[in-house]
Amino acid sequence: MKPITSLAATFAVLFALVAAPAEARDKRVQFNIASAIAQGKAQGVLDGSVAFYFEGQATPAVVQDFGVANTNRKTNAVGKSEQESCDWALLGALVALQDAAKARGANAVIGLRSNFKRQVFSSATQYECGAGRLMVGVALLGNYAKVADR
Repeated sequence: MKPITSLAATFAVLFALVAAPAEARDKRVQFNIASAIAQGKAQGVLDGSVAFYFEGQATPAVVQDFGVANTNRKTNAVGKSEQESCDWALLGALVALQDAAKARGANAVIGLRSNFKRQVFSSATQYECGAGRLMVGVALLGNYAKVADR
């Protein structure tokens, strides 16, 4: 076997051994909704023009429904804590919903629930994040609405 071919084969085997475990970790974790949203508002990521009501939270009367809200955001998890990465992915998802709500004339997104890999997780206080070794992701499902008292 030629030295270059042998070296390439060695790297291919090493890559296969290292890459498989790196992708093997895929777990669901839950973190606090309120603290992530407060952080987003403090950083100016969320502008406050759209209210977010997770399933189980008290919601003002709905004046008009604007249809289904659905988003899926991922972010790099390298060099950050699991919570920091997941909170950032949640904020990315909420910004996408905020922008889409404003474009529709809605002032709220209601009935929000986590929908990671199409498995629904509902909580008034926690959101679910899919965490891997290199990436994390947050998927949300709800409805755009115009609510009273906003």
